[in-house]
Amino acid sequence: MPGNDVPESPFRPADDEARALARTLLAQAAFAALGVLEPETGAPMVTRIALATVPDGAPLTLISDLALHAGALRADPRCSLLVGEPGRKGDPLTHPRLTLRCRAGFAQHDDPGHAALRRHYLAQRPKAALYADFADFHFVTMRIEAGYLNAGFGRAYRLAPADILPG
Repeated sequence: MPGNDVPESPFRPADDEARALARTLLAQAAFAALGVLEPETGAPMVTRIALATVPDGAPLTLISDLALHAGALRADPRCSLLVGEPGRKGDPLTHPRLTLRCRAGFAQHDDPGHAALRRHYLAQRPKAALYADFADFHFVTMRIEAGYLNAGFGRAYRLAPADILPG
């Protein structure tokens, strides 16, 4: 009946190829675009952060309390990450990218797992050793709640955390 048509979802069912691509994009990302909500206005704000992963593959970063996004994450831990960079040739929108909806958690310097996070982060980002131990810097883990993979034109996937994190 006209007017009752439900548009088809643009998302394909997650498959092994999509899962592998999402995991690769996250594992290879040296940085990410981080989206947060400004506490004062509720408006979205995006910044670039250095990125690593914890042993289970989840995102990990190191943030100074002086950064605006640190205050935003402390006020509201909901955030998003975008990883995947365009290649040197072709339309940037045809290159794969992964958006993650996450919840941020700050590790305090005296937390039992802090030393392990530090070792793991510095193994991937050794130059951060220059400032990783400053009192205002904190490791921030990102618990993935959902993922959206654009694997190229017409290849979009909605992914669950289990699709992104290695089993």
